[in-house]
Amino acid sequence: MIGLSEDTGSAPAPASHAPVLTPKIFAEGGWLQEALDLEHRPQQEAMARAVAAGMEADAPLLFEAGTGVGKSLAYLIPGLIRAVDQSRQLIVSTHTIALQEQLESNDLPVCRRLFASRPELAAYRDFKSAVLVGKSNYLCTTRLGHALADRATLLADADYDELQRIAAWSDTTTTGIRHELKPAPRAEVWDAVSADSSSCSRKHCDGQKCFYQRARARLRSANLVIVNHALLFALINAGGAQAQGAGADAKGVLFADDFLVLDEAHTVPEVATQNFGLSLSSYGVDRALKYLFNPRTKRGVLRKLGGAEAQQLVQDALDASRQFFDFIGQSLLRERSIVRLRETGAAEPMLDQPLDVLHRLVSRLADKLEDGRERDELLEQKQKLKAIQAGATEWLTLGDPGHVYWAERGGRKETIVTLRSAPIDVAPELRKHLFGRGTSVTCTSATLAVGGEMAPYARRVGAEEARAAIVASPFDFARHMRVFVANDVPLPTAQEARLALDVLADYILFCTERVAGGSLVLFTSYSDMRAVAALVEEKYRLAGRPFLMQGADLSRTELARSMRSLGNAVLFGTDSFWTGVDVPGDALGQVVITRLPFDPPTHPITEARSDRIRDEGGQPFQELTLPDALIKFRQGVGRLIRRASDRGLITILDSRVLAKSYGRLFVASLPQPEFTVLTRETREAQFHPFA
Repeated sequence: MIGLSEDTGSAPAPASHAPVLTPKIFAEGGWLQEALDLEHRPQQEAMARAVAAGMEADAPLLFEAGTGVGKSLAYLIPGLIRAVDQSRQLIVSTHTIALQEQLESNDLPVCRRLFASRPELAAYRDFKSAVLVGKSNYLCTTRLGHALADRATLLADADYDELQRIAAWSDTTTTGIRHELKPAPRAEVWDAVSADSSSCSRKHCDGQKCFYQRARARLRSANLVIVNHALLFALINAGGAQAQGAGADAKGVLFADDFLVLDEAHTVPEVATQNFGLSLSSYGVDRALKYLFNPRTKRGVLRKLGGAEAQQLVQDALDASRQFFDFIGQSLLRERSIVRLRETGAAEPMLDQPLDVLHRLVSRLADKLEDGRERDELLEQKQKLKAIQAGATEWLTLGDPGHVYWAERGGRKETIVTLRSAPIDVAPELRKHLFGRGTSVTCTSATLAVGGEMAPYARRVGAEEARAAIVASPFDFARHMRVFVANDVPLPTAQEARLALDVLADYILFCTERVAGGSLVLFTSYSDMRAVAALVEEKYRLAGRPFLMQGADLSRTELARSMRSLGNAVLFGTDSFWTGVDVPGDALGQVVITRLPFDPPTHPITEARSDRIRDEGGQPFQELTLPDALIKFRQGVGRLIRRASDRGLITILDSRVLAKSYGRLFVASLPQPEFTVLTRETREAQFHPFA
């Protein structure tokens, strides 16, 4: 993880000018209009004032801002002013790469132009920004040099070409970030040269040459740091501000005295839940042990430092790991890919003794070395072994009563077994690590409220005391959005599953063929998506219509980029495609919602939370399942209208909107609640796309 350690001193911070300057910037006829010719948006002004006030008071704020409000500028401008005035770091966290790219390429240049346009803002025009990326993503030139010099110890002969390719790339890259290297480097080779090691440090690395150390220096001087939610919560879980060198009494979430904006904050409960738990996989354990010594290639750090005894102990640990995870796969995951663990003793602690012996040997070997790079590396490997051992023990004993534990099978061939846990209620963790840090934390999104109420979200994230506000989108949805609801698609029961998919495919073909622009078809099930794709893909090909699908060859970012460039593609997506996809204009003229996005009640997290609600006398569907589905539904609908000039169709192929009492809540959450009912008999006459 990237760490910053600075002496911030004890002098009180100067007052911020953000509360004074914000009204002048965002008001009608204000500096945004005057200098940059941007339209005045009352909703944006209201949000900017609220954000500035929350930051000034170091208080939490929950702010729902509909699409088109311009929320990025509403938090960036007052946040940057405060960061510069007080020499504090503003942390902006997003869920998607797309929003990070928007902030970097669009919004921050607007801020710079604004600050350069007025003498009153000149002090802010040279603000510094940086993107925080996980340490394992950086190439360490020091470790690369050692790997090249000592490849006979670390890597197999077959890996040398890959190492040479990385070395050649290191001469041309300016960032040293892994995702820039195409094709992606092989994991075992990258492990030997990445910055994710204690041997990549100020003590061992040239700060001018090491990509990670250079990035770390940029972060220390940055007024604004952009991060993604997953890394944010991983860093928090690793100790947050205290782990980065701040004192025990210091304010701040990641760094001493920072303050935070969480954009796309509707995803915070889910991402935080994933990162505040345990994840121990057969693949990860295998890689960690083979980094010490790989019996097949006869390479690893213990080849030179440990000798035959150490190598045999690694082999013993590898054998125990294989037996341990194979047993869990056979005993728990033979029939289902995800199984909740309800009782202790699901397996014998086969890993415990081999890891303990190996851990003690690595510790002894480290103690024999002089202070330096090799000793630091062994001490780090010692800690990794202890973490694996502790994780397996916690899982077998259900160590935390506030967590739910389960096993799952994954990977392309479904051969990776992972031991998982997660907090049943993430609010206490968020209250402790975010809202209880004595600093400003602003959560914003287009979809935080349920039925117009922010209280459910506030309870979910532990921010019950936060100020909450909602401003609607300025877009004219009545004129630019048409909504259609099919009334005759069978629900996918076991008896009618095939019929439901056939009718679904027929409707999707009908609706997408009649919309000249692109269509995003959202599913709630990978299996349904693949089954429908098998029924329609050939028809699209024969018609010359571009067809894209999640999980094929392209990433989510690449799929969205392809959809924007093609102009009339049909894109099938599930789960992550309900949120964060931005395809403006006619390239996205229709969003098709195949099913209402209820989470499966059988997932261990959902099941455990439902059990808790039921034990407390509540109703899981009303308090958990339905609110989550409404938020995700609003996100899916929100993919359609991204600009004031956009227009298009929302086509819902789930008759529960009409047949169930809760359906009215989904209709009420639409920005355009007027809709037309379709059947296969009436749709030719009733389905009217925009001309």
